Amino acid sequence: MQELPRARWIGYRPSMIGAAIVLLVFGSWMLLHLLGIVRLIGHGTGQLGIAVLWIMALLMLWWVPISWFERPRTVTATEQSELDRLVVLVQLPVYNEDEAALRACLESLLAQSRRPDRIAVVDDGSVGTEYADTRAWLLAECRARDILATWTRTKNRGKRFAQMEAFDADDDADVFVTLDSDSLLDSQAIGEGLKPFADARVMSVAGSVLVLNGRSNLLTALIEILYVPFTRGFRAAQSVLNTVMVNSGTLAFYRADVVRHHAHSYAHEHFAGQPMQMNDDSMLTFYAMLEGRTVHQPTSFAFTLVPENWSHYRNQALRWMRGTFIRTLWWIRYMPPTRAAFWMPVIEISQLLLALVFGSIVVVSLLAFDDAWQVVMTVAVVTVVLNYAIALRYFSVVRDDHPRWFSLIVYALAPIAAVWRFIVLRPMQLYAIATCWKVASWGTRGTVEVGLER
Repeated sequence: MQELPRARWIGYRPSMIGAAIVLLVFGSWMLLHLLGIVRLIGHGTGQLGIAVLWIMALLMLWWVPISWFERPRTVTATEQSELDRLVVLVQLPVYNEDEAALRACLESLLAQSRRPDRIAVVDDGSVGTEYADTRAWLLAECRARDILATWTRTKNRGKRFAQMEAFDADDDADVFVTLDSDSLLDSQAIGEGLKPFADARVMSVAGSVLVLNGRSNLLTALIEILYVPFTRGFRAAQSVLNTVMVNSGTLAFYRADVVRHHAHSYAHEHFAGQPMQMNDDSMLTFYAMLEGRTVHQPTSFAFTLVPENWSHYRNQALRWMRGTFIRTLWWIRYMPPTRAAFWMPVIEISQLLLALVFGSIVVVSLLAFDDAWQVVMTVAVVTVVLNYAIALRYFSVVRDDHPRWFSLIVYALAPIAAVWRFIVLRPMQLYAIATCWKVASWGTRGTVEVGLER
C-alpha cells in the first residue's frame, strides 16, 4: 500500500503575522520611494505614472489583508451528527492516468476518517490499459467496507461527460465530491470538507491543494510556491467574502441538487461554436455561486501531481488560462454588480490593462532617464519584499512529507516566482486570451504524463 502523506493547518501564528507586517510596512515605504522617483521621469508621464502605480497597487493587493481573516469552518456536535447523515458520492474520471497514482488515489479514499458512501470511477476510454487489477481490487475493498462502488469504461468524450456518467447514475446523493485521478487525500479531507455544509447557504467547498511531487526538480518546487498566492491567498480572501470563484478539480465538494439542476448546460456548454470541455471546475463553481455561497476549507487537503517538464507545464497553463478568460466573460455577464463575483473579474481585467499601459510608459520613459537604474532597483526591492510577505502563508500548513530544509528552499523561491509570472506567465496569458477559441477536451494527457514513483 502506498504510504499516504499527511498535512495539518496551523493557522497564522503571531511570528508569521509580525513578519508579514514588517515586510508590508517596508514594502509600502519602498513603494512611496518609487513614486518619488517616478515623479522625476518626465512631466506629464511622471504624474500619470504615480496615479497608475497607486491604482495597480490597490488592484493587485486588495486581497492580501482580507486573506488573513480566513479560518476553517467548525461545527457543533449537533451539526456534525447532521453531516454524518449526508450521502456522499465521490466521482473519479480517469483518462491515461499513471496506474500507481490512480491506485494511491483510491487508497487515500478508503483511508478517510469519514468514508464516502459511494465511489464512481469512469474510465473515459484510456489508451493502452483498462486498469483491470486496480478495478478488481477497488470493487473487492469497497464490498468489504460496505461502500457502493462502480467502475465504468466509456468511449472518449471528455472529462465532463465522464463526470456526468457518474452523476446521472446517482439520483439521491446529497453531496458530490469531484476528485482528480492523481489526487491523494489527507485522511481528514472529506470530513473537513463537509463541515461548511452545516450552513445551508453554502453550495460548494474548495479543498486545499498541495503539491505532491514538489521535490522532483526545480520546476515542481517553483510550482509549489507559485500555487501559494492563489490557493492560500486569493482563494482565502474570496472565501472570507463567501465568493470562491474557482474550485480546484483536485478536490471540491458540491451540493448535489446544484449539479443536477445545471447538468444539461454543464455537459453541453459551447464557446465560439465549439463544445467546451475544459475548465469544468470553474463552471461547477459558477453554478454554485448562482445558488448561494462558495467557500474554501483550509483544513481539507489534497496532494496533486504537477508537471515535471516544460511541455506539460505549458500545455496545462495555457488550458487553464484560456478557460479562465472564457469564464471571466461569464462572470461579468451573469453576475449582478451587487455581487463581489462581478467586481473581482473586472479588477483582474483592469489590472492586466493597466500593467500593459504602465509598462509601456515606464520603458519609454526610462530610455530618456539618466538614473533609470534607481527605478529598476527600487522595483526589484519592492517585488522581493512584497512576495516574501505574501509567501509567508506557505508556513500555515505543516506536512509530514516535507523536511524543514525543503520548505525553506521553496519559500526562498518566492521572488523568482514573481519574475516567472512576469516574463513567462504574463506573455502566456496574453497568448491564451488571443487564442481562447482553442477549447479542447482533456487538453493534455494524450499519454501518461506524470508517474508516481513508489
